[in-house]
Amino acid sequence: MFVKSAMIPKHKCYVVNENDSIEKTLEVLEHHKIDGVPVLSNEEYVGVLTRYNIYQSFFLSGMEKDTFLKEKKAKDIATYQEKYLTDSDVFENTLVELKDFPILSVVDDNKKFLGLITRYDVLDQFRSAFGMDQKGIRIAFTSVETEGRIARLGDIIQQYSESVISMVTFDESDKLLRRIVLKVEKKDNMDKFINKLEKSGFRILHIQEDE
Repeated sequence: MFVKSAMIPKHKCYVVNENDSIEKTLEVLEHHKIDGVPVLSNEEYVGVLTRYNIYQSFFLSGMEKDTFLKEKKAKDIATYQEKYLTDSDVFENTLVELKDFPILSVVDDNKKFLGLITRYDVLDQFRSAFGMDQKGIRIAFTSVETEGRIARLGDIIQQYSESVISMVTFDESDKLLRRIVLKVEKKDNMDKFINKLEKSGFRILHIQEDE
């Protein structure tokens, strides 16, 4: 999955022009109840303004409030000029990039603004990956890291006609085992399915029904 599949497209984003005053920028933030906004020069991305860096810049400026709000431009205090994503970036990387910032702009090779990724978007996609909004049985188990194990798991799922809601895998710390979290729809054959997993060498760690 790529960033372009999850981003908010530019026509749905709130932005400010690089020459807009800080006063106008704050009006945009207040009106739309948001914490940050991309700063553009025509359609080119030049940075981000947040409430935090506006307030910080004001306190450090030594200027009168009205003078600061009216005379300072968005481009003067914009940050994260070199912090952005491209639409071809792998989506999983966004979680790392967003750990210290609420939004990231998405641009093309010429830094033309294409849209936004927010922390909420990332968390929403991860909720979907784990099937958190669907009822089912969540089974956590481990498997040795050998060729064909995932294929074997797929065969068992097919054999018992399980309806898979989500499947996520994690490397164990010793790199010899892989932890797998599988969520399937609740069926009457669940005990037989789990027994087959165990007989096939998958070690069950935890089973939970999500309601």
